[in-house]
Amino acid sequence: MKTIRKNTAVRRKKVKTSNALEILKWRAEKDPELQKYYEEEKLNLRIALLIRDAREAAGLTQSQLADLIGTQQSVISRLEDADYEGHSLSILQKIAQALHKTLVLDFKKSRAA
Repeated sequence: MKTIRKNTAVRRKKVKTSNALEILKWRAEKDPELQKYYEEEKLNLRIALLIRDAREAAGLTQSQLADLIGTQQSVISRLEDADYEGHSLSILQKIAQALHKTLVLDFKKSRAA
């Protein structure tokens, strides 16, 4: 938001947006339950994109990656779907190994803390 000073009072001018993510983020800031949901969805999207980007960088199709880790193409498709919530460490480790990568996890301080 842009800040406007008028007669020493500070008012916030609303900046309109049609970006759904920005709207959701703005609303989530006011609602702890929505904030939790927003963060979970952001993580699911990040994982899906990491898998897809690493697979594509390796020049592999979903079927080829599935063969390398002993699963079906549909499993890889689900893992690359941002709406999927069933990522397991074991499948992520298999993917990392197949792509000659190292899986790295980290804990960071929560905003809510």
